[in-house]
Amino acid sequence: MYSVSRLAYLLFSFSIIFGCAVAAMGQRSNNASDADFGPVVSAYLGYLHNEQEVVDDRVSRREITPTYYRRNSNRIHALREMAIRLVRQSGNDYVPELEAVTSDEMGTIFERPPKVNTLQKSEVFANKFRFLGQVRTGEIFYLFARLDPYEQADLMSRGGGAPSLETSPKGQRIGQSTTRARRVVPQ
Repeated sequence: MYSVSRLAYLLFSFSIIFGCAVAAMGQRSNNASDADFGPVVSAYLGYLHNEQEVVDDRVSRREITPTYYRRNSNRIHALREMAIRLVRQSGNDYVPELEAVTSDEMGTIFERPPKVNTLQKSEVFANKFRFLGQVRTGEIFYLFARLDPYEQADLMSRGGGAPSLETSPKGQRIGQSTTRARRVVPQ
């Protein structure tokens, strides 16, 4: 015969175990969807997942305001959505360095911010960023890819304009092995 306190203890223990099992299953299903991607994209999506956990932890400790929490959670969601969109379009295991900003945050990445109503896909700004599109996740985020140094050099050597397709990063095809040319250092 169990006492009431022992029964309550068993019920409490069962609920903790059940809660952990549900959380683990949710994590597994999230990783299963990430398994569709190569190691680079999976790592980036894992990074975004970790960033969301940090924001969740900070709001649970009341270190940040609910407004700050919402904006950053929405930003993380927008970055994830754009990364997945880029990978599915290209089929490459490559994600450029992405920036997601709202219209009032344009000044954080641009000295002279462009007007949001004039943004055109693939347009290059300040020889540093290519506009990828917008994502609405609670609010509208404008997503930009930072150009790699080779694209920037190509733009500057041609006097501006968008780089040709031959110089844009190709990345690794999903399922393809990685090999890289050896770097030659002058002596």
